[in-house]
Amino acid sequence: MSSVDVSVVMPTYKREKDVVEAIYSALRQEGVQVEVIVLDDSAEGTARDAVQGIGDARVRYFKQEVPSKGRPALVRNHGATLATGRYLHFLDDDDLLAEGALKAMVSALDARPDAGVAVGWVVPFSEDPEWLEDKSTYFERVAKVGAMTPNSAWTVAHILFLGTLYVNSACMVRREYFQPLGGFDPNIPVYEDVDFYMRGIRRYGHVYVNRPILNYRVGKPSLMNDLGKTGAKVEKSVAESNAIIHNKYRREHGELEYRLLQMATRALKGRFGLTRYLPLKLP
Repeated sequence: MSSVDVSVVMPTYKREKDVVEAIYSALRQEGVQVEVIVLDDSAEGTARDAVQGIGDARVRYFKQEVPSKGRPALVRNHGATLATGRYLHFLDDDDLLAEGALKAMVSALDARPDAGVAVGWVVPFSEDPEWLEDKSTYFERVAKVGAMTPNSAWTVAHILFLGTLYVNSACMVRREYFQPLGGFDPNIPVYEDVDFYMRGIRRYGHVYVNRPILNYRVGKPSLMNDLGKTGAKVEKSVAESNAIIHNKYRREHGELEYRLLQMATRALKGRFGLTRYLPLKLP
């Protein structure tokens, strides 16, 4: 068995200052053995000096031989092949792990061998007060919904038909399940993380960790800020991604299950207390 509990896989692209802060947030985690795998997706390897300058044997730097050109799924999938930990955590290079986050998630999964994924709270931060107020309200609501509906059937239905409950860096998955799930899908323009963790929750179930896990950057220059903008290009990417995710689900699990989840979502929307009677896992 590996002595590493968590492999923190961190793609980075020309964010030398941010990535160092993200790395330190992982190295400060107590109560677990971590390794940090940094994958530099820039052609120039711009983060090499900053990352290697940390001087910690737990940090491993790799330069992508072929840059992904903005497809983080490819970089994360590569990082997973280099990992040795029992669990995988994919941390974006501009976000920060909350204190005690990894221990809380590892403990939750160790206590629930029937679950493959752990998810927890997101606490946004930003230099933009307007964005911060808006997203703080959003993530507070999401945390309440997650705590009230811990079963996997409702979580999958909510993600499909009401909107995602989680972001990439607030989740953890058992490493042994990564390859059976097929990793992140590089054909999805955006929301490839939503697709991956939804598939993981659908197949292996999940455990909800009712505490802050991630300090999540919102506003410029974050991905959420970009997706929050209006514009034909962004709208096209979002629509294309949603179509791929929904079509994949229908092919894999059938039209009947898809429609039943859709009907359950309509019937139980706003009645989260009733969703606890749904199965912990779908068959």
